[in-house]
Amino acid sequence: MMGGKSSTIAAGVCGALFVGYCIYFDKKRRSDPNFKNRLRERRRNQAAAKQGTGLSKLPDLKDAEAVQKFFLEEIQLGEELLAQGDYENGIEHLTNAIAVCGQPQQLLQVLQQTLPPPVFQMLLTKLPTISQSNLQ
Repeated sequence: MMGGKSSTIAAGVCGALFVGYCIYFDKKRRSDPNFKNRLRERRRNQAAAKQGTGLSKLPDLKDAEAVQKFFLEEIQLGEELLAQGDYENGIEHLTNAIAVCGQPQQLLQVLQQTLPPPVFQMLLTKLPTISQSNLQ
């Protein structure tokens, strides 16, 4: 009986010490003069990454091998994301593939036949933003 009671007390003391250390560390972190600046900068970077359409990673369009590799990767990744239910990111990757595709009309016809109508509508609404970003 005494072994169980002492281990319970030891676990309680360890838990209290851990919570105390967490409070101490958080207070020390928040009192750092650069904490807010670093936090703001990290949030700005995350917001900028979210707003980016992903076109910054387009390959050199003169390099046919790089374009083909990029196209296949984007199609595969788009299909995988759509299968997982992540429609926004899946559509984004498919639009990247359409942007570098040599025959986008044929690809759109294939996608229209294979994608569910609401998902294909999302793709069509995303296309103008991709083409505008591609021109800049």
